Amino acid sequence: MRPFTSTISLDEAKRLLAAEAWPIARTERVDLAQASGRVAAADVVAGMPVPPFARSAMDGYAVRSVDVAGASAASPITLDIVERIYSGQAPRAQITPGTCAEIATGAPLPAGADCVVMVEETAPGARAESVAILASAAAGQHVGRAGGDIDRGERVVAAGDLLTPARAGAIAAVGQDAVEVFARPVVSIVSTGNEIVQAAGATPLGPGQISDVNRFTLASIVGAHGGVAYPLAPAADTVEALDAALSAAAGSDLVVFSGGSSVGERDLLVDAIARRGRMIFHGIAVKPGKPTAFALIDGTPVFGMPGNPTSCLSNAYILLVPFLRAVARLPAWTPRIVAAPLGRRIQSQAGRHQFYTVRLENGVAMPAFKGSGDITSLSRADGYIEIPAHESVVAEGARVEVTLF
Repeated sequence: MRPFTSTISLDEAKRLLAAEAWPIARTERVDLAQASGRVAAADVVAGMPVPPFARSAMDGYAVRSVDVAGASAASPITLDIVERIYSGQAPRAQITPGTCAEIATGAPLPAGADCVVMVEETAPGARAESVAILASAAAGQHVGRAGGDIDRGERVVAAGDLLTPARAGAIAAVGQDAVEVFARPVVSIVSTGNEIVQAAGATPLGPGQISDVNRFTLASIVGAHGGVAYPLAPAADTVEALDAALSAAAGSDLVVFSGGSSVGERDLLVDAIARRGRMIFHGIAVKPGKPTAFALIDGTPVFGMPGNPTSCLSNAYILLVPFLRAVARLPAWTPRIVAAPLGRRIQSQAGRHQFYTVRLENGVAMPAFKGSGDITSLSRADGYIEIPAHESVVAEGARVEVTLF
């Protein structure tokens, strides 16, 4: 056994991680249909105005404002209808004194017209193909000007912007069907341990074997926060196997191991990393997740997460998510936090910052933590509370803040 000689605080671990979270520089071009949630790598500038023509904002009649000045229900003005214009149709006639065009919402404004009278302010004319205008209209009324939404040359999206559905729509509006984005970081995931096997459906586990849980929880975290998960086969508890896993992960933007970072005689990840790179820290004063390690190998960040499923996933939420989002150039993660009374007293180990899982029952935070090796500590929880290192007890009924998963 090789006990920890020291641990660092959670704040110090976060500071060291932030210093090494270099935003990805690699870019790619993707179809606009797949762009939402990605980060723009270049400005998108409009090569055309939106809308590309002046258009009616109402169903009604395109008129010259001078022709309908003074019109009212008591004193209507009758105009001859020279054309009916529908959306997607180019006007053919010009509006001249005493004439108008019936027009649909979104249809192009015909030449000569400078405003639209909505249909509710009209009545049938006294003669064929005419309309009685019952209200005056000012120039520009109910008309969307060409470029009124986006002008030619206007920046639609800036490099670094998160592409939301609305921003994807703006890019489509200026006639583009693809966009340059930053690549998603590729994250290799390696579970370690002689006992770990990949889930194989109906195939029964052998003596002493357990299914690889962390492979899937970590991959889910990575996919939800801007990365591309690349799970590798489990690695045995030998320096040679771990070294081979590191070779297999070469080319990744980030490598995440689970297991092998504690202090047992077979926890050899630190030794494997020492052969190739530099350990930034090993051991954090948190519970669960004390054995968490972080290193650099040829500039590639390497996380060593605890093997116990709860510890692994908990520290993934706390440490991996902020790091990965920074590398992926995504906005900082801001999980929802709710306040609730604690349903049962919790005792915490002094000197370690603890993340304690809870479930919400009728507005009360009930402790859900069972053990670091029990995935149900998280799967049956709604979130977690934090117990600072200087606190050893949280009393029943105390008001706590629950960070939701």
